[in-house]
Amino acid sequence: MTTFLAAILVFGLLIATHEFGHFITAKLSKVKVLEFAIGMGPKIFSFTKGETDYTLRLLPIGGYVKMLGEEDGSDDPRAFCNQNPWKRLLIIVAGAAFNIITAIVIFTLVFYNQGSIKPIVSSVDKNYPAYEAGILPNDKIIQINNEKIRTWNEVIMFISENKEKPFNVKVERNNTIKEIKLSPKYNEKEKRYMIGMAPTLVKGNILEAFKDGFTETFSSIKQMVSFIGTLVTGGASMDSFGGPVAIVDLSGKAAQAGIWTFLSFVAFLSINLGVLNLIPFPALDGGWVIILLIEALTGKKIDQNKIGVLNFIGFALLMAFIVFVTYNDILRFFK
Repeated sequence: MTTFLAAILVFGLLIATHEFGHFITAKLSKVKVLEFAIGMGPKIFSFTKGETDYTLRLLPIGGYVKMLGEEDGSDDPRAFCNQNPWKRLLIIVAGAAFNIITAIVIFTLVFYNQGSIKPIVSSVDKNYPAYEAGILPNDKIIQINNEKIRTWNEVIMFISENKEKPFNVKVERNNTIKEIKLSPKYNEKEKRYMIGMAPTLVKGNILEAFKDGFTETFSSIKQMVSFIGTLVTGGASMDSFGGPVAIVDLSGKAAQAGIWTFLSFVAFLSINLGVLNLIPFPALDGGWVIILLIEALTGKKIDQNKIGVLNFIGFALLMAFIVFVTYNDILRFFK
C-alpha cells in the first residue's frame, strides 16, 4: 500500500506540475485552454470552470493541456496557432521549466532541513585507494580529470561510469591544490567500484540551501543530458532505462526510507521529466520547440495538418516505447 500511494503521489505531482506550467503560461498569454487533464485514457472525474474543462483520467502515465488551435486550424485570435512563434515557444517550454523549478524548491527544502552532502572528505577507509593515495579528511574535491566538481553526486556518477580506469583528482588542502592519482577498487558485496572515502554533511541557512539546491538541480540536468547522449550513441544499454514499473518500485522504497529521501527522489524524477520532454521528438515538447524555432527563423508557418500527423506518429511511438520499457521493468522485477 505504501508503494502504491507513493507512486500515485509521485506521478500525480510531477504530471500536475508539468502541465500546470503549460496551463498557467497559456492563460497568462490569453490563449484559450479547452482542457487541463491529469492522466490519460477514460475520464474519471471532471468539472468546468469558465472556458476550461478540468479532468482526471484513469491512466497515471501523463497528462495534457488542450489549447484551441494546437493541432487544427482556427480563426479565433486566441487560438494557439494564431500566436507568434515566440509566445508559443514560451508556452511549450514552460512545462519543463516548472519541473526544474519544482526540483530546485524541493532540494532547497531537503538541504535546509537535512543539510547537503558536500564533496569534502569526512573520512577515509584504510582498505581502499583513497587512503593509499594520500587523501585526508577535510580535503575538498574540486576537480576530477578535466571536470569541475560541484556536488558529491558528481563524484559518485564519475566513479560509476569510469569503472576501473585510473583518474586524477584535484583536492584543496589548507589553501593549496594537490593532484592525486586514483585507481578504483571493485567491491564484491556492493557490486560497484569504490575509492573509499565519505563526504561531509553540511547544514546551512536557507540561502545556502537554495544555492545547493540550484547546484544539485543543474548538476543532475547535466548528468541526464550526458546519459541521453550515451544512450543515443550506443554507449549505454536500454536496460539502464526505467519505466513506470521501476518508478513505482523505487517510489515505495524511497517512501520507506523517510520523507527527505522520498522528496529527493521526487526532485530527481522532476528533473528527468523536464529534460526528457525537451528531447526533439514529435509529440514531446522538444518536437514543438524545433517546429516553432523553424517558424520563428523562417517567418513561415508549418501546415497544422502536417504537425498533427507528426504528433500522432510520435505519440504512437512513445506509447510503444512505454510498453517496451514496462516489459523490461517486469522482467527485471521477476529475476
